[in-house]
Amino acid sequence: MSLLNKGSVEQSKMRPFVCQIVGYKNSGKTTLVCSLVEKLKKQGFRVAVIKHDAHDFEMDHPGTDSFRHRAAGASAIALVSPRKTAVIREEEIQLDDLVKGFSNYDIILVEGFKQESYPKLIMIRRDEDRELICSLKSVKGVVTWLPAEETLAGVDEEAAGRMAIFGKDDIGHITNWLQQQI
Repeated sequence: MSLLNKGSVEQSKMRPFVCQIVGYKNSGKTTLVCSLVEKLKKQGFRVAVIKHDAHDFEMDHPGTDSFRHRAAGASAIALVSPRKTAVIREEEIQLDDLVKGFSNYDIILVEGFKQESYPKLIMIRRDEDRELICSLKSVKGVVTWLPAEETLAGVDEEAAGRMAIFGKDDIGHITNWLQQQI
């Protein structure tokens, strides 16, 4: 049973908490997301992940039926088995629509989509990454490879006071923070 299913509010009336994990390439986004998924799942949460890929990824490969279907001209393909479903569509889908599609999960971690307005944790690996703190909206926290005082140098004190600050390996505290946001 999910921790969010406890209590008097029906799950169908609750919306999943959405948190974006954003940062520049090689800042640790995927590592953080995977660590959070593992920890949250162990605690009974149902977690979905949505990842933005700036490149044109391929999920199906030569020799597979889905590849043949797409090569024949199909614009959308669904692969369904008793344990999983995959949908491949030849179109970009807006983040809000993807989030709606995962409405039966407890928490949705979104990797990327910097310009969207969901609550964000920003990954800071290098000094030059710090500009994201002030340039993005809905920043709720920072996960940093740098010392905290260095990470927040030059950030408005009031804004900095509203942000949670975590070290890159502080998975336990980040998980607790996420649970408090729900």
